[in-house]
Amino acid sequence: MGFRGTGAGDHDAPAGDLVTGPSSSTPAEVASLSRGTFEEGAEAAFRQRIGTATPHRLDGSEITTSAEAMTAIAEALSFPDTFGNNLDALYDCLTDLSWLPPGEHALVWTKTAVLRDVDRPAYDAIRTALSEAVTDDTPEKAFLSVFLLTD
Repeated sequence: MGFRGTGAGDHDAPAGDLVTGPSSSTPAEVASLSRGTFEEGAEAAFRQRIGTATPHRLDGSEITTSAEAMTAIAEALSFPDTFGNNLDALYDCLTDLSWLPPGEHALVWTKTAVLRDVDRPAYDAIRTALSEAVTDDTPEKAFLSVFLLTD
């Protein structure tokens, strides 16, 4: 299945909501999941949740375009050189992390507000791709969780 997002307005959840598929879940329900999660909020709330996942940090302090965001995500997760730098290619790589060791890989994106405040449609499109990739049910040995830190 490919990227289904249509851009701005997709998955608009208030900061702090925990999104784990089609419906929101409580933090206890999120902690009991065996696959990846998508969470947005303050860093302090996620320090324990990241737990044993392999962290892949992305500093968003200078990310102001969709292309910069995709490049930063690709670098953080060591995407193959064949990455096409578009939303479909982003989704495809996020749902196939076969080049990474087995287990949970946590993309931890700090200062997400920089891109959101400069280019909301680009932020929404990237956010949607990340959210949909996390909820993809393709069985892979390496899987993704995403933490968008708002502080």
